[in-house]
Amino acid sequence: MCHIPVFCWISAAVLERMLGEAESGEIPKTLTQMYTHFLIIQTNIIREKYLQKQESDEEMLLKLGKLAFQQLEKQNLIFYEEDLRECDIDMTEAAVYSGVCTQIFREEFGLHQSKVYCFVHLSIQEHLAALYVHLNFMKEQRKVLKWNQVWRILLDVLKQNQDCRTLSDVHRSAVDQSLKSQTGHLDLFLRFLLGLSLESNQKLLHSFITQTGSSSHNKEETVQYIKKKISEDLSTEKSINLFHCLNELGDDSLVEEIQQYLKSGAQSELSPSQWSALVFVLLTSAQDLEEFDLNKYITPDKIRDKILVRVMPVIAASRKAIIRCSDILGRSGEALTSVLNSETSSLRELHLTVNTLDLSWNKLEDSGVKRLSALLENPECKVKGLRLGGCGVSDEGCAALASALRSNPSHLRDLDLSWNKVGDSGVKFLSAVLENPHCKLEILRLCDCGVSDEGCAALASALRSNPSHLRDLNLSGNKVGDSGVKCLSAVLENPHCKLEILRLYNCGVSDEGCAALASALRSNPSHLRDLDLDGNKVGDSGVKFLSAVLENSHCKLEKLWLEQCGVSDEGCAALATALRSNPSHLRDLDLTENKVGDLGVKFLSAVLENPHCKLEILWLWDCEVSDEGCAALTSALRSNPSHLRELNLTE
Repeated sequence: MCHIPVFCWISAAVLERMLGEAESGEIPKTLTQMYTHFLIIQTNIIREKYLQKQESDEEMLLKLGKLAFQQLEKQNLIFYEEDLRECDIDMTEAAVYSGVCTQIFREEFGLHQSKVYCFVHLSIQEHLAALYVHLNFMKEQRKVLKWNQVWRILLDVLKQNQDCRTLSDVHRSAVDQSLKSQTGHLDLFLRFLLGLSLESNQKLLHSFITQTGSSSHNKEETVQYIKKKISEDLSTEKSINLFHCLNELGDDSLVEEIQQYLKSGAQSELSPSQWSALVFVLLTSAQDLEEFDLNKYITPDKIRDKILVRVMPVIAASRKAIIRCSDILGRSGEALTSVLNSETSSLRELHLTVNTLDLSWNKLEDSGVKRLSALLENPECKVKGLRLGGCGVSDEGCAALASALRSNPSHLRDLDLSWNKVGDSGVKFLSAVLENPHCKLEILRLCDCGVSDEGCAALASALRSNPSHLRDLNLSGNKVGDSGVKCLSAVLENPHCKLEILRLYNCGVSDEGCAALASALRSNPSHLRDLDLDGNKVGDSGVKFLSAVLENSHCKLEKLWLEQCGVSDEGCAALATALRSNPSHLRDLDLTENKVGDLGVKFLSAVLENPHCKLEILWLWDCEVSDEGCAALTSALRSNPSHLRELNLTE
């Protein structure tokens, strides 16, 4: 609140009056006390200028409170003449209020010079709304709680017999309604409503309210209900507001408990309530957060997603954060994205030791990637896996990542930039880092990133300079084409190239590209384990090129995917010949949506019955196989039943 100019102005006005000769009393310690004192000061000014009777003060405040309450329900900050009339405020009174209550209520001109009205600040509207609800309940005018459907939830926990309704019931319902709000528009209202129930604030109200009524209010019931809610899986913002609510009620037990824990220096397992209390204490500390080390409070193996989400506001408020854990993904990844996108975040140094940092499908964009990159370039940031799929990253973001990896090349092992507008220029930035022998990147995923043969040429050049680290390259969904495959094949044939997985799904590869791949595998057959050519126009001729390599006993290919590749029984015959010569390596063969037919299945079945054939997965989904083909498969499996684990013949 101290960052809000209006609150600073209100505090200054109250403290100036209270510290002066004219006033005396205890300095306000809560938000409710501060705003109630401010209301008293403004009411006295109005009384001196216009209104002589104390009853008029009350009537005026109730009318303004009714307006504040009704418009708060609707989340309106600007009101019109019809809104005022609905609250029994005529235009003469409106002129008086806006002329006299200049520190509370204003009259302004909107479009077409029509008059509009507003409170000086939303917090003043929330205070008056809470005062209105409180006073009406205390006077047993409880219909206020039925005026809008939004507030009917307040009646859910109230007993049907109105004589049994208590202020604690209203407080519980108000807490629930505030927690359900997606915008937090009831947070301050709730704090004021709870604070006004204290006897100390009741005494303040006596100065301008003739009768406050009476209520059987058990503060402890409300306190326990709020503590119960804090222990639930709430957002950090909601939990912090509930701690402020406890403060308004004068209960600091959870805060004192965590302060004792901090003083002890012990590292015991904290409950959800204690985690929320820890966050509240750290965020409301008078000292700036220079460093936050999460592992002072919990060991890395016990850190879970919920805990990371709870402490993320502390990370954002710290200049330096130290986190060692297994993974950051899901909700915690989303929360970290918000920190990276925040202009107000204090985070400048992140010592992050984590296996996987998954920020996929968050609106990180280039600006967020730049902030992330500034943190990643610190050698103390030890992220092994970074997933940024679908984050709106362009070549500009890739340039920032490349700069970070140039400064800190030895930790990152897995980088996923799939479904971003990386383009060839972005790939070139990354390739410049990949060629650094200190770069230890093993997995690079660039699915559907707008990469062409130009980007492939850059990757090939990098792998030529530093061939020994990259193990997994995924270029699926890019316009790689045969020329791009030829660039990659020129690297694959290098025996120092350790690439084990190459995914080229839907990359515009034809039999010409397959010929280049086959030539490369002939020169360097021992490393590639997994080849995905799904969705390419490979055809039988392309399969023949690959089969010629497969029959080489030095070829270690274990997985070959050829879905929708235009393969017929002719291609199956070539595959069968290859597997007959080298039956012991291939484990997974996918021929989904090809015109294999019964004849093609018979060729494959002849290999399957060989006890040396180690094929475990065979997909023939929608391959025009009839009962004749199934009979051939059955016969083969009867001869060699011990290897095949998965067979898909779905039509």
